[in-house]
Amino acid sequence: MATEIDIHRIREILPHRYPFLLIDRITEIEPGVSLRAIKNVTINEPFFDGHFPYRPVFPGVLMLESIAQASAVLVSLIIDAKASRKNVYLFAGVDKARFRSPAEPGDQLVIDVSLGAHRKTLWRCSGKITVQGRTICTSEVLFTHRPIE
Repeated sequence: MATEIDIHRIREILPHRYPFLLIDRITEIEPGVSLRAIKNVTINEPFFDGHFPYRPVFPGVLMLESIAQASAVLVSLIIDAKASRKNVYLFAGVDKARFRSPAEPGDQLVIDVSLGAHRKTLWRCSGKITVQGRTICTSEVLFTHRPIE
């Protein structure tokens, strides 16, 4: 297993920025195989004003995005991609998404992803999010990595 990756290195790898960078730290890496990431959910995130004002819930679509971003870090480490204006990741599909429990401010999402099949620039990864050992979301994500002109 490789060492941790902090937010500074994550920003060197992923092109995402606030408020859409949803990975705070990588805590475990098995290169080319799997990765574990952390997302700390805080009440000051902008979407909580409307989702929902009286009972803030971390949006399910952002859970899927956090799985995709963790997967993109795993793939970036394989292909040695860096964040730049010419580097983009695009969703190609989401399969088998299941939401078992909501995430709320104060939760720490533990995002585990593992590499599935890939063909050229199309990658499939499986992901699971847990909070305090409880699985709250599972999904497979399909995405492409493309340099853009």
